[in-house]
Amino acid sequence: MIGLHDKDTGAALGSITEEQLQFLIDQLEEESSEDQDYYINRDTLDAFREKNADPGLLDILERALGDRADIEITWSRG
Repeated sequence: MIGLHDKDTGAALGSITEEQLQFLIDQLEEESSEDQDYYINRDTLDAFREKNADPGLLDILERALGDRADIEITWSRG
């Protein structure tokens, strides 16, 4: 499984599958091939919904965002 974390706090956000990670990689901008962090905001989640993102992935990201305007997340294989 792949773990998602809050980049600022290091807090675990949840685990995602390889397919869910591939969706993130395909949808979000990476600065390099080794980039493992992403910026997420409400508009990002709306775009993911329009592209039929996996409901489990959306749930993790929505909970991570909470009442904040945006969040940076990182992922790692564990």
